[in-house]
Amino acid sequence: MSNPLKDNRHWLVVRERALVPAGARMRDWRDWVVANDPVYAAARRPGLPEKVAASVTLMLVAAVVLFLILFDWNMLRGPIGRWASAEYDREIQLNGDLDVNLFSWTPSAHVRGLRIGGPDWAREQDTLTVESLRAAVRLGPLLGGQVEMPLLAITRPRAVLISTEDGRQSWKLNPDKPDTGPMKIPPINRLLIEDGRLSFDEQRRGIKLEATINAREGSDERAGFHMDGEGTVNGTPLTVEVRGGPFINIRRNRPYEFHGEIAGVGSKLIADGSITRPFDLGHFNADLSLEGRDLANIYLLTGITTPNTPPYKLAGKLTRDQSRYTIADLDGRVGSSDLTGEVVVDRVDDRLRVDAELNSRLLDIDDLMAVLGAEPRVVSGDTVVTSGAPGRLLPDAPLDVARLRVMDGTLRYRAARVKRNDLDVSKVDIGADLKTGILNLDPVAFTFNRGELSGTAKINATRDRPYSAIDFRLRGYPLESIIPARDGVATVTGAALGRARLEGPGASIHDFAASSKGTLSLVVPQGRMRAAFAELLGVNVLEGLSKLLSDDDSTAEIRCAVADFTVSGGTATARTFVIDTTPVLASGSGTIDLGAETMNLRIDGETKEARLIRLWAPITVQGPLTGPRVDVDRGAVLAQAGAGGLLAALVNPFAALVAFVDPGLAEDANCGALISAAR
Repeated sequence: MSNPLKDNRHWLVVRERALVPAGARMRDWRDWVVANDPVYAAARRPGLPEKVAASVTLMLVAAVVLFLILFDWNMLRGPIGRWASAEYDREIQLNGDLDVNLFSWTPSAHVRGLRIGGPDWAREQDTLTVESLRAAVRLGPLLGGQVEMPLLAITRPRAVLISTEDGRQSWKLNPDKPDTGPMKIPPINRLLIEDGRLSFDEQRRGIKLEATINAREGSDERAGFHMDGEGTVNGTPLTVEVRGGPFINIRRNRPYEFHGEIAGVGSKLIADGSITRPFDLGHFNADLSLEGRDLANIYLLTGITTPNTPPYKLAGKLTRDQSRYTIADLDGRVGSSDLTGEVVVDRVDDRLRVDAELNSRLLDIDDLMAVLGAEPRVVSGDTVVTSGAPGRLLPDAPLDVARLRVMDGTLRYRAARVKRNDLDVSKVDIGADLKTGILNLDPVAFTFNRGELSGTAKINATRDRPYSAIDFRLRGYPLESIIPARDGVATVTGAALGRARLEGPGASIHDFAASSKGTLSLVVPQGRMRAAFAELLGVNVLEGLSKLLSDDDSTAEIRCAVADFTVSGGTATARTFVIDTTPVLASGSGTIDLGAETMNLRIDGETKEARLIRLWAPITVQGPLTGPRVDVDRGAVLAQAGAGGLLAALVNPFAALVAFVDPGLAEDANCGALISAAR
């Protein structure tokens, strides 16, 4: 508790030491002004000169006021139009009456017949015509540096907005001036728009829109801001709808709610939100939902490049902060896969930039194939659909290089789990970086139940025909997943290693493969094979068929298997093709046509042990990559049989067996050297 006596002593000290001396100085200054300042003396006791000066000043002020009251503001229409036309390099006219009221707490102006012509490259279309425009401002806030408009009334505005393929925009009055960001409109207490019309022609994305704009007061459903538009996007129907509340009693610190919908090219976007500070269009929040057949179509509505996808339905929280848009808490489905994450859209160095961090808890691998260019297949009319397998092994959907050139950005996508699939993929991790038309994919990682495929890819989209380079490595992939089991017993076991290094032009994955050059290799360092099939590699009929017919499940060791191909013009030619098992050493030759997606391989086997009856006939593997035919070279079999018949005729019947006897002179392959060379 304070002590009153002590507080009183403190006040006395402050008064004696500070306030009293300050008061004395102020009195001294006042006395000096009274005694010496001529201005003060003239004001106290004005003489004839002072009275004349004051009278002249009052007369001038009165004359100016009277002039402004009686002035015909229409006289300024011509000078204003000529100045504006010269300033903005387009024809600007005030063709109707101009009324100005300056002597009010809410100064106002009424303009009739406003016309703003188009730029020199679009002079046949006026950018804006307005039959009548009335505007008022509050004087008090204006003197404080803030603009508040109690009224803005526009009658029959007609706006024609044109954006060309090279980026010119007819509504920009200063096209050479740097973009200062989104428009900031002062708070408007009463906005009235009667019979507004808007025509929008965006030539780069093929958008044509005709819209009506109205703003009314009241409390019925017609009150508030209404914009309704219809048009086309690349020839397909487009609709736009924007709704806002009435503009009565709008305040600077009160959010203004709005609803917007845009639908076209099989896509629909809906935003329900509010402008946080009316009418700073650079800041707003909204609940965003979007759905459609293919996310790639979003580009035609927003200018944002996205990959091809199956049908999708997504929702998130959209926030705008000047040129930066953030979609947070993104959640929904793409095809049969869930998708969550965050997307940020910004403009950096006058280029659109998109950065996305996306995740799936459970991925359908077919949905990812659609992203790579395969055709999705919808098997249900429900919102969530199941996408189908691609129609061919290598997708042939073309890459739109023009879309990759208009933006930069990054993407990181991770799938924690993958639905059961033929490839045994269990996890996915993909990273992408796009800059000035060059797309780098790093990493591209598919984790299998056993093994992993990982690598990098680079796509140069600065050319009319993209040029790509890939480097992928396969580690530990089980042979059981490549070669199916027979009667529930694995035909082969072991882990495969591989590498693909290819480069070449091509607008799609298929086109790239069909014109690529580089190397392909597949290595099995060790494994096991059913002994029956090992014997058949050497076409040892007696031993191989005996084991198959007796359901012999015994296995033979695979000492190594190496397939090394050089690729040129989309054709892979076997440089090394060796399968070395305990009983048989097989070597192959032939080609794989990546463009036609076919193979034509020939495998010759040599036994390592003497065999009484062996067909000297190569195995052939021919046909499409998705289902090749495995057979024996019947011509070689006939030739061997012919040789046996000739020996029987020339010597004796037992000599015919010589043609079918194999002395078993094959030796083990140098697996270490083969594997080293293939890598």
